[in-house]
Amino acid sequence: MKEKLRTDLVDELITEARHDQFDDVTVTRIDVDEERSNEIGKKVGRYVTVEFKDISDYDAKEKVKEVFSNELSQIIENLKLSDDASCLIVGLGNEKSTPDALGPLSLKEVIVTNHLFLIGENSEGFRKTFALEPGVTGETGIETGDLIKSVVGLIKPDFLIVIDALASTSIERVNKTIQISDAGINPGSGVGNKRKEISKETIGIPVVAVGVPTVVDAAIIVSDTINYMYKNIAYMKNNLNNPSSKLKMMVDYSKYDVKTDNEDKEKILGLIGSLNEEETKRLIFEVLTPIGYNLMVTPKEEDFLIEKLSNVIAGGINRSLHDAVNNI
Repeated sequence: MKEKLRTDLVDELITEARHDQFDDVTVTRIDVDEERSNEIGKKVGRYVTVEFKDISDYDAKEKVKEVFSNELSQIIENLKLSDDASCLIVGLGNEKSTPDALGPLSLKEVIVTNHLFLIGENSEGFRKTFALEPGVTGETGIETGDLIKSVVGLIKPDFLIVIDALASTSIERVNKTIQISDAGINPGSGVGNKRKEISKETIGIPVVAVGVPTVVDAAIIVSDTINYMYKNIAYMKNNLNNPSSKLKMMVDYSKYDVKTDNEDKEKILGLIGSLNEEETKRLIFEVLTPIGYNLMVTPKEEDFLIEKLSNVIAGGINRSLHDAVNNI
């Protein structure tokens, strides 16, 4: 039986999609119908990805936050809820594990207002919001979906926003993509530990899922390295007699549209070189997984990046839910 490569990003499974560009930020929108749902194993719904190159500096981070907020606002608007509909924001994951801490860290910066409504404070421009950090089943012994459903039954919000870490099949997407969906989510999918689905069907109210891929399989890293090696060799071959290239110590060949022909690939890696990209990934995956070496890997600067990402997620949610935030 073939092992299944892990990805939570729908645009890695469906190539035909609409793309919009906002400076260095790319937005991709995909609607998954019943037919596509059966093909790719993802729920019916709208999936929007916000892809960016960098959030390490303030201006870049604020641009991503703005685009993310606009896309999230559109998803919420499509739910056809009232302007004062209340929202429960759920931060999934484990704060003790950095790549899985996106949800809990984002909750620290979201604006919670229900207590203001309870004591009669002036809440003009703010929506009634709640926040919940359910923890992980391994610590609480309670299925996350059951816990959320119980809280929903008690406080009765009109819709949910659920934040979680995801997985990708590309090194380039890690910490550089935000996916928004109205189709719900499976907690723990980013670290290969799927729990009960959290969706309108299981919870009873609309669920908007927000996630960022923070990990990638070791098999993906090996496969991508092979592809980069092909590209590097093709670049060097094409620039062998170019005098200017000899003056460059380090070249970012990934930005050049260079390809290695199949004959060269087979010369380099023999039979493996005859495989296409998907076949190469699957072969490596099937070699590493049975012996427990298909580790999930995260960048060494993940502590820094997860802090920036949680700020983007929380800031975008605040702007989408509260008109008063946009007027500050």
